[in-house]
Amino acid sequence: MSRRILTFEDAKKAVYGGCILGGGGGGWIEEGLQKAEAAFMMGSPELLSIEELEDKDYVACVSLVGAPSVKEAYIDSKQLTETVKQMQREFDKPIKALMTNENGASTTVNGWLQAAATGLPFLDTPCNGRAHPTGSMGSMNLSEVEGYTSIQTFAGGKGGKKVKGSITASLGLSSSAVRSVSVQAGGMVGVCRNPIDIGYVKRNAAVGGITQAMELGGVFLSIPEGPERIEAVTSYLKGRVIHSGKVSHFELKETGGFDVGTVVIDDLELTFWNEYMTVEMHGERKGTFPDLIMTFDAETGKPLVSAEIKEGIEIAVISVSKENLKLSSTMFNEKLLKTVEPIIQKKII
Repeated sequence: MSRRILTFEDAKKAVYGGCILGGGGGGWIEEGLQKAEAAFMMGSPELLSIEELEDKDYVACVSLVGAPSVKEAYIDSKQLTETVKQMQREFDKPIKALMTNENGASTTVNGWLQAAATGLPFLDTPCNGRAHPTGSMGSMNLSEVEGYTSIQTFAGGKGGKKVKGSITASLGLSSSAVRSVSVQAGGMVGVCRNPIDIGYVKRNAAVGGITQAMELGGVFLSIPEGPERIEAVTSYLKGRVIHSGKVSHFELKETGGFDVGTVVIDDLELTFWNEYMTVEMHGERKGTFPDLIMTFDAETGKPLVSAEIKEGIEIAVISVSKENLKLSSTMFNEKLLKTVEPIIQKKII
């Protein structure tokens, strides 16, 4: 499959598979399905294999920046599309396709609407095949490219919080600025950013990551509602169920545009920074980001992001080794991974 027109059934699979690969972040299922519906109201996006483009062709990444728990967050279809059109005006070479920054319930279908609205194809290569907390982790190690200038166009919010614009700066500075804008805009903005050539993308992104999300979602949806769904996706990903039980403690703090907290089930403790970062049983480490750690409703099998957890609910926790995921080169960059440690007060490296 080098290129094909996507269907709403593909989108549904992408949302559920993306939610699991989100590892606690990457947006909510309901949000992803709404985004997919909005995309198909614009037209039919086309999924494009990276082999269809020349190494010298340029693509741009679309993403959402903000905290999934914030209720004031607002972005509409026009704002999302405008970020791409603004990028086409700002960048001096043609943008041949759009790509998403990561897999997640909402983020796997990031860009389907913009692709349908602009006629640009959507690349079967997310920057990262799982979800991650920081903008730099979704930037394919461009933070290591000396002198790279990041262009980021953004839009979001409504009423007095409505904002749109662009910033051209170093990657770290531009990402921090957009994160700050997302807080001011009510919690989230849509972004089009970091145009880069396909040769670089091939070396640093998660080639085939959208197809993996759709295949995983297909496995999940093919099983009737129940705990068997958890077993099926764990088997597909070559992972394991670590523990099932009732949540005895849940803490979430919204800090600087991120959700940070802990989940405790019996003798198991999870930490998260949007995504789950560590899982420990009896104090023994059972999974460490970028390993995939994910929670599910133990009865229905529905994947649950970190912001959905509540005390008293029965959940199952799975872990999948990073070797079984499609990951960006950023997931092996110790400098980027080190930024997690002071946030969750745990060792990652």
